[in-house]
Amino acid sequence: MTTVPTRLAQLAARRAEMRARARRRRRRAGIVALALLVLFGIGAGGGAILLGWFNEDYEGTGEGHVVVRVLDGDSTTRIGEMLADRGVVANAKAFTSAAARNGRIRSVQPGYYQMHRKMSGAAAVSMLLDPASRVGHLDIRGGVQLDDTRAPNGAVTPGVLSLIAQASCAVFDGQRRCVGVEDLRQVMAETDPAELGVPDWAVQDVRRADPARRLEGLFMPGVYDIAPGTPAVEVLRGVLAVSVARLESTGIADDARAMGFDPYQVLVVASLVEKEAITPDMPKVARVVYNRLDAGQRLELDSTVNYPLDVQALRTTAAARAQVGPYNTYAVTGLPPTPIAAAGKTAVAAALAPQPGPWTFFVRCEQAGTSCFSTSLGEHEENVRQAIANGAF
Repeated sequence: MTTVPTRLAQLAARRAEMRARARRRRRRAGIVALALLVLFGIGAGGGAILLGWFNEDYEGTGEGHVVVRVLDGDSTTRIGEMLADRGVVANAKAFTSAAARNGRIRSVQPGYYQMHRKMSGAAAVSMLLDPASRVGHLDIRGGVQLDDTRAPNGAVTPGVLSLIAQASCAVFDGQRRCVGVEDLRQVMAETDPAELGVPDWAVQDVRRADPARRLEGLFMPGVYDIAPGTPAVEVLRGVLAVSVARLESTGIADDARAMGFDPYQVLVVASLVEKEAITPDMPKVARVVYNRLDAGQRLELDSTVNYPLDVQALRTTAAARAQVGPYNTYAVTGLPPTPIAAAGKTAVAAALAPQPGPWTFFVRCEQAGTSCFSTSLGEHEENVRQAIANGAF
């Protein structure tokens, strides 16, 4: 039997629990009410503050200078986040909103760009799309030499070193800064080739070469991105790393040895082919080079004679041919000691797989650059006469 005191205690405990539940309900209701008040408060005034914060945008074209990098595969949102992190725009939304109104934003290429700090989103979009904003952009063409060359009419073609120096320029703290050609040349001459990233199959030949020309031919044609503000030694290492990867993707290391040649020798042949032939004739010109080497004949190529003179011309002068030196293939037998220009993939492929044939002579016989090939001196002399008649040279 339950006693009266026990029942009274149970009733008291039950009433206490009910009062506690009521207090909890009142607290939850208060919290909900407070949340609603806050929410409505934001909507009435505070929301404008937060909305303004999320949509903050600078005005105008900005101030100062900063170099930013767009990576391959970056989305518009990622570019906006990067620009916000670098202080170019107020936030990513400022950029993406402006970009959404300009379809050309999809044409932005990976690379480095000169920008300003505190730009409006629209100004940042416009500047990113301006070709003049692109910095660090290096484009090496086939046949370009390490040094500047001049044509008979006096026109100068920038060499690889000059192109790298130009690409390294950007504005920092209001001043335009570049890596100098002489800085690059000094690094090339004084730094061990292996430390610069010259591949193992070329290191010994490069070490033996004239320090002023030792990296000739190792910068493959193509587009490169250089980080402005980088020291000369790092610039050369960076460009060489990309170039060597491109070179080795051709199979030059293994395929050259399968032919019985060192890869560096094949690279030299590829540079001769690049300078002497238009694309359709490259495999046949490569065959002429190998046939002459096999026969112990001098190559007698004008391009090699002109190379140390930094002259860009199809012909040579009698005085130039009379200067004896390692690049004068009219005077010495065999390959020159280094490549004579940047050789593209097509020229390398031709040097690795020359077209079968007996030719030992060729001459450019058409104004379009097409060559005529022959197996005897008499046939070659007739081709030369035809070339002169055609105005080919």
